[in-house]
Amino acid sequence: MLTISQLASYAGVTVRAVRHYHQIGLLPEPERDRSGYRRYGAHAVVSLVKIATLADAGVPLSEIADLVKADQETFAAAVQRIDGRLRDEIARLERSRTSIAELAAGDALLLPPEVVAYLDRLRELGVAGPVLDGERDGWIIMAARWPDRVREWMPSKLASLDDPRIVRLYQVLSLLFDTRELDEPLMAEAADLMAELAEQAYEAGYNTQEESAEDEVPFDLLELLALETDPRAQRMVELMRERGWDGWTRLEKVPPTKG
Repeated sequence: MLTISQLASYAGVTVRAVRHYHQIGLLPEPERDRSGYRRYGAHAVVSLVKIATLADAGVPLSEIADLVKADQETFAAAVQRIDGRLRDEIARLERSRTSIAELAAGDALLLPPEVVAYLDRLRELGVAGPVLDGERDGWIIMAARWPDRVREWMPSKLASLDDPRIVRLYQVLSLLFDTRELDEPLMAEAADLMAELAEQAYEAGYNTQEESAEDEVPFDLLELLALETDPRAQRMVELMRERGWDGWTRLEKVPPTKG
């Protein structure tokens, strides 16, 4: 006859686990002997080994009680069902591992390769910090809504990086939003660049308001993203209004305000 410690050691579990199995009715609890100790026989060992094996295999404790008492045929059928469930769980975990590995690799899981290439080009140009993060998050919003169209936009976006004004704008914004300070000269330079580029696009007939008319939600989210990311974005909106432009990602030509 075995003590509870000997029983637990024999089955490779803890004494605490044995007591828990007693508490939930999974393993019968023997009467105490004259010395006040509980003694366990061979059947208790067999039962506990079965319980521990099934529990280690991921079988819920609520199902183990019936399996321990089942005949060979019922037990085998139940084990097959459990094996199928475990296979499904393993497949799900493998998919999760793949997703995690892709996340660790960078932006490739969330964005088309064309957008990833654009972000990599921005990094090469020195764009970093919150501005690069915001650019990535913005493209996540757009790609979720228009996965095919963003691919079509990328050649022109990459070509735009040949314009030194656009590169300078990204660099200035990176400097601005990488600190907590409100650098008015840099803010003014960024606003001047944005206004100049907006005026050029306007004269060329490009209108962001028309582009977003078919579905305003993604563009509204881009506006919110900028304002939620850093409160200084609101100051940029004010500076743009002074220069005759309203908005952040959807610039609309308006009468200039006095600064």
